[in-house]
Amino acid sequence: MYFRQAFCKLCKGLGNSAPFRIKTCNSLPNAGKLIVSGENDFGGHTWTKHRLEVFRWALLSGQAAIILGTWSSPSLAEDVSTESSSKNVTSTADFSGFSKIEDGSVISNEHTSKWRIFTDNGRDYFMKGNIEQAEKFFVSALQEAKKGFGERDAHVASACNNLAELYKVQKDFDKAEPLYREAVNILQEYFGINDIRVGAALHNLGQFYHAQRELEQARVCYEIKRRVLGEAHSEYAHTMYFLGSVLFLEGKEKEAEDLIAESIEILEAGGQGETVLCVRRMQYLAQMYSKSKRFAEAEILLKKTLHIVEASKGWKSLDTVVVAERLALTLEAAGRLREAEKLLERCLDARENLVPDEHIQSAADMLYIARVKMLISNQELKSDISQAIAELDKAKKLLHDSIRVAQKLFDRFQKQIGNREPVGVLRKIGKDAQSAAVILLQSLNALGSLEIMKQELLGSREHIAAEAAFRQCISIFREFGSENAISDAHQVKAECLSCLRNLCNLISNGLTSGTGDEKEIKDEIQQIEGELSKAGNA
Repeated sequence: MYFRQAFCKLCKGLGNSAPFRIKTCNSLPNAGKLIVSGENDFGGHTWTKHRLEVFRWALLSGQAAIILGTWSSPSLAEDVSTESSSKNVTSTADFSGFSKIEDGSVISNEHTSKWRIFTDNGRDYFMKGNIEQAEKFFVSALQEAKKGFGERDAHVASACNNLAELYKVQKDFDKAEPLYREAVNILQEYFGINDIRVGAALHNLGQFYHAQRELEQARVCYEIKRRVLGEAHSEYAHTMYFLGSVLFLEGKEKEAEDLIAESIEILEAGGQGETVLCVRRMQYLAQMYSKSKRFAEAEILLKKTLHIVEASKGWKSLDTVVVAERLALTLEAAGRLREAEKLLERCLDARENLVPDEHIQSAADMLYIARVKMLISNQELKSDISQAIAELDKAKKLLHDSIRVAQKLFDRFQKQIGNREPVGVLRKIGKDAQSAAVILLQSLNALGSLEIMKQELLGSREHIAAEAAFRQCISIFREFGSENAISDAHQVKAECLSCLRNLCNLISNGLTSGTGDEKEIKDEIQQIEGELSKAGNA
């Protein structure tokens, strides 16, 4: 009963709403010959292979297919020739492990032929990044599917899905949503609510809502899909994972952890415990455990993951280094500082042999090690002040190196942003610049805190160096400008806010060279707090 109620709730209002209007494309480039591509593992907006976990469905009706992918990876319909059969059969494709569900219905006329050609060409242009031409073909494919197969045929659902994926990539979500919902409705009418093809379409719709952070809608889609599949289905583990991800974002952490843990157990029971897919899920679950301060459980998962990755790739792989860094940070959070320090130093040594000189992640590793040394120094206070100061001096050198590298890289990225580059290249440069900005501000903030610690150990009230570090951090943030995408990033704002608070504390306690700008500092603190609070509630 819940199953049907949830489905009806999901689709409520669609029948009463105005029909989705597709603009007619009167002119199309020459369709060319029919080419069926077996390459589907592409994603994002730069048309490169997606490096995150990929979950796909293949949905076929006669010669129609819907291929459903992750919420961050577009998935398009394939035109797959099938042999006529009187019964539904299930076969496994040779490409990418797609599961195909086929039947013997074959309709051929002028419109269906055009549908196939337009779909192929639309997909080809889509994969090449030519969105404008791809849209023309997909719109025409939808029109021909309706004329050739009928308004409520599964082929129309396939065409709706393709066009929805394209609009999602364009971030034209108002156009994408009704197409996804139309695909679900058509398939539900065509095959019945309990058919796994309906579950597949719901997965796509769920990922769309997931990406928009419409979590309740996404959860309903995933839960219905889970009931459609049943625990015996091979894709059940994937559904558990996606549902767990949504529940985690909704704040239902315990339920989310249990679902993702079950997803991992299913993969392990099926002999997939050492696959990339399972390793990524273990890291994600470890991150959830760390957020809940369940560091012992996070440590077990990360050590298991590190063993798998190290055994297959060794320390000459960045994948091994990344897992080791996560384990080190978990050990740090658990108070196991010497173990964390040793592992981070090994990561830094490994990175220096794997990445170019002065890489941003090397700067991050130096920052992480410096922070651990500052914590160790705090522990040494009770027994050996000279050793505590020595640890701070080592940390200070690391922070200066981190600041130097991050500043140099940030300046370089900022210059590149002004160049004429493809959109995808500029987007990557922008992300790199943001990463460099975060490390730069974090390192300056840590340096200011370190100088305060050292002066307190020496019994001094002079905090000139600490004030200089905090002011440099704030000055860099202000230079970004209010319209700069970097200054608007949550992490960048949060780090600047921390520096502002630290500086304000120094001013309030009379530990700086002057107090003339205390009101300005407090006003800026209030402004950034409001911006971060607003963004968190959005």
